[in-house]
Amino acid sequence: MYSLTVREHIMIAHSFRGEVFGPAQRLHGATYLVDVTFRRPHLDRDNLVVDIGRATEQLRATLAPLNYANLDDDPALAGQNTTTEFLAGTIFARLAAAIRDGRLGEQARGVTHMAVTLHESHVAWACYEAALGDDTPGAPA
Repeated sequence: MYSLTVREHIMIAHSFRGEVFGPAQRLHGATYLVDVTFRRPHLDRDNLVVDIGRATEQLRATLAPLNYANLDDDPALAGQNTTTEFLAGTIFARLAAAIRDGRLGEQARGVTHMAVTLHESHVAWACYEAALGDDTPGAPA
């Protein structure tokens, strides 16, 4: 399996609901380093996994509505605890839609798997990884 990873970062504000979150129930900020890994079993006709420039541009475009935003005010995220894990799944779903819609180019349709990793710090991170077509992250148990 071949892979290519692109990286960007975002800064967000949010709060959580539920005693399990302790002081994080109050509004606080986070800076995430976001890695997206695209995988495919065979390279495209140009020997690429995906065009790195297009992948970087689409990652930036996908993250733009989240960057410097209070996620508590985002109607698309209403009612959700926007944990690192949840955000990884959300970004995955949005990037999978971009691939389906051709925004990473026709050759990117050969990408079969993707992983989105959000690094919250140098010691903690979360990831959502799945086959494309399986791009709706599971509901909380």
